Amino acid sequence: MNNLNNSPLLHLQQKFYCIFLIAILSVFNLTAQQKELDSGKKYTINSIKVTGAQNFNEQTVIAFTGLKKGDRIYIPGEKLSAVTKKLWEQNLFSDIAFYVTKIEGDVADLELYIVELPKLNEVTIEGIRKGKQKDILKENDLKPGVKVTKNLITTTKNYITNKYKDDGFLNTQVIISTTPKLDSTGAEIAKDMKISIDRGKRVKVSPIIFEGNKQLSNGKLRNSMKNVKRKNLLRFWKRSKYSESGFEEDKASLIKKYKANGYRDARITDDTLITKNNKTVSLKLNIEEGKKYYFGDIRFIGNSVYTDNVLRQVLGIKRGEAYNGVLLQERIADVSDPEAQDLTNLYQNNGYLFSAINPVEVAVRQDTIDFEIRIKEGKIAYFDHVTVVGNDKTNDHVIYRELRTRPGQKYSKRNLVRTIRELGQLGFFDPEQLTPNFKNVDPNNGTLDMEYSVVEKGASQIELQGGYGGGGFVGTLGLSFNNFSLRNIFNGEAYKPLPMGDGQKLAIRAQASSYYQTYSLSLTEPWLGGKKPIQLSTSFSHTIQYQYNFSSREVDKDQRFLITGGSIGLAKRLKWPDDYFTLSQAVSFQHYNLKNYSTRLFTFPNGFSNNFAYTFGISRNNTATNPIYPMSGSEFSLTAKLTLPYSAFNGVDYKSLAQEYLDAEEDIRTEPQGSIESVNASQRISEIDQERFKWLEYYKIKFKGTWYTRIFDKLVLRTNTEFGYLGAYNNSRGIPPFERFFVGGDGLGSTSLDGREVVQLRGYPNRSLSSQDGDNIYNKFSLEMRYPISLAQLASIYVLAFAEGGGSYDGFRDYNPFSVKRSAGAGLRIFMPAFGLLGIDFGYGFDSVVPGTPKNGWETHFIIGQQF
Repeated sequence: MNNLNNSPLLHLQQKFYCIFLIAILSVFNLTAQQKELDSGKKYTINSIKVTGAQNFNEQTVIAFTGLKKGDRIYIPGEKLSAVTKKLWEQNLFSDIAFYVTKIEGDVADLELYIVELPKLNEVTIEGIRKGKQKDILKENDLKPGVKVTKNLITTTKNYITNKYKDDGFLNTQVIISTTPKLDSTGAEIAKDMKISIDRGKRVKVSPIIFEGNKQLSNGKLRNSMKNVKRKNLLRFWKRSKYSESGFEEDKASLIKKYKANGYRDARITDDTLITKNNKTVSLKLNIEEGKKYYFGDIRFIGNSVYTDNVLRQVLGIKRGEAYNGVLLQERIADVSDPEAQDLTNLYQNNGYLFSAINPVEVAVRQDTIDFEIRIKEGKIAYFDHVTVVGNDKTNDHVIYRELRTRPGQKYSKRNLVRTIRELGQLGFFDPEQLTPNFKNVDPNNGTLDMEYSVVEKGASQIELQGGYGGGGFVGTLGLSFNNFSLRNIFNGEAYKPLPMGDGQKLAIRAQASSYYQTYSLSLTEPWLGGKKPIQLSTSFSHTIQYQYNFSSREVDKDQRFLITGGSIGLAKRLKWPDDYFTLSQAVSFQHYNLKNYSTRLFTFPNGFSNNFAYTFGISRNNTATNPIYPMSGSEFSLTAKLTLPYSAFNGVDYKSLAQEYLDAEEDIRTEPQGSIESVNASQRISEIDQERFKWLEYYKIKFKGTWYTRIFDKLVLRTNTEFGYLGAYNNSRGIPPFERFFVGGDGLGSTSLDGREVVQLRGYPNRSLSSQDGDNIYNKFSLEMRYPISLAQLASIYVLAFAEGGGSYDGFRDYNPFSVKRSAGAGLRIFMPAFGLLGIDFGYGFDSVVPGTPKNGWETHFIIGQQF
């Protein structure tokens, strides 16, 4: 027996029984523990441990949960559920779980198991251009460090697919794959993402079929569809494409078209998209037109401020007219035009901000609809507080003096809209981000606060150029400070880097080459005295021009032409006919001094000439907010530049001088060159010209009108017409060689500063359409279609297409407004606050510069600091 009990087999059996017993006890213990947990008892936390795949500091995670040792919580319970939800909401983890690792009595050890989502490392996109790739990365926030989630992948794929479907690529395929990025130990540290895009072909529409329409033709219905167009080789301005969102908008436009023609009950009963192949689809729409209705009685209910007759005049709809639901809504409240002449604006421009106007159909009698225009006038609203935020550089008084809404005034929508325009026209703020914010609107007390939010932009510009032209190197340095502060010019603390913020404009410019130097300085104060919008403008310029031999490129500084001048002017904003008008007056003086200098302008090499003139002008500018890209409004200006009629009182017989001039010219032609008679005749001509041009005598009339019309969205048509005339008081004295018009080219000025006006006409060489010495009459007509690529603060960019015609004429005997040189082309404009306007135009001249020669053809024009 003893040997049996001590056998190895017995020991093995005993060991097995012990292990089995321990396992049974462990199972009973775990089961008891689970039962304990399932009962939802309250436990004291003894410890918290964080495990799993994550890079966060353990103590940071524990602190974020809000749990700590010693807390009494239910396990399971709401506290742990809330912590788990809070962690999920961070979008940082792919797995989160709490485990109880040990329980002793009412004390428990917790383990938080989390698996961190992988981070995005690099994104590559295939199938589209780099410029488009940047948009996708930006719009979907695909940058390194972003957590890679299923939602990120799904939303990115949907965004790209829908983006290209909206642009007509209905068969777009997007595949997104991720690849783990491993560290040296083989552990995953991030994921690379690859996006493959196959847009396929843009799907075109052909045909668009309408069924059931009898009152409106297929053509009218197709024209009302602005987004989905059928395939047409002759239409190049709007390509054929299909998009679901565009089609939905077009269906609404179809119904709107019917309502505008009296068919109130018109509806689309069915629409079908028919896929013909992967390049073409067709559309079929079934339309139920219904019958045509007419306006019946229109009564006004609730009006006490305005009589029925006044309201009817604004409404402009009479009994018996064809029902037009679109027109009715526009006459009630035209949301497309904040300054429309409608009933809502009638009330809101007179303080009734809280008014409500609703048209209600009260009776339908066969084909006639009676309406009640129900008006709830409410209290008159008054501005309580008016503030401006966002101006860090521009001083408050510069902004507040432009405001048309002031504390205590009645609310006026017109004044609100005008204030936004005036702030935009200052040029100190981004006009696309000007925002009026209504605050503390209280209909019971009839008060509101108005806050204008502005975003400042660069108001200064630098012009730094260098290049070869006119026979040598030409360098230009120009500085323009459009928000300058003259009163702080001696305040050292205000230089950041210059004193700014008072709305004044200071411009300094210097240009030099081997044979001329030009310097100019100008200062503009828009509110002289700070009380009224009276603008003071002053300028000074000085030019030294030396005789230059273009063949040998030699400069003779002993032969020089000095031009010194200045001007001072006042411009006052008028109140009549309306406050868009400005009256301006200026006095200018230029002194021309020739020192042994021969020029085509004069026949005398030594002498001087003076140009003292008074300029009177009236202008009107009501263009929309953005002065760089106006989308509505117009600009008109009429100016007259006049000198004194010296010939009327200086006692000189210019008729006799003119005859002497002709006689001297005859002597030069007939007498031998170099003879005493010829020399004397030349000397006499010089003396006559010195007398004629000692003080220049002329008058100059100019007109310019520009209209801006929004065609669709931000597509704008600019229409422009110009006319100029230079005349003489005394025909015997004649028109001076200065102040003349030169037509053709890019429109940039010349260096001579002789008062000439260079008129831009693209498609032809500079100043090629006028005589060599200029002409005294010109006219010009132009059409320009514009569309913006960007109107952002850093750079406003727009493209344009133009057609224009113009000409210059030597007097009314030659004047024919229809005899013009024609051109057309396209261009690009870029406006950057630091550099002003830059651009390029490609123009095609349809006519010849010199009669009998071929048409001019293509010309390229570069635009610097000038807007047409």
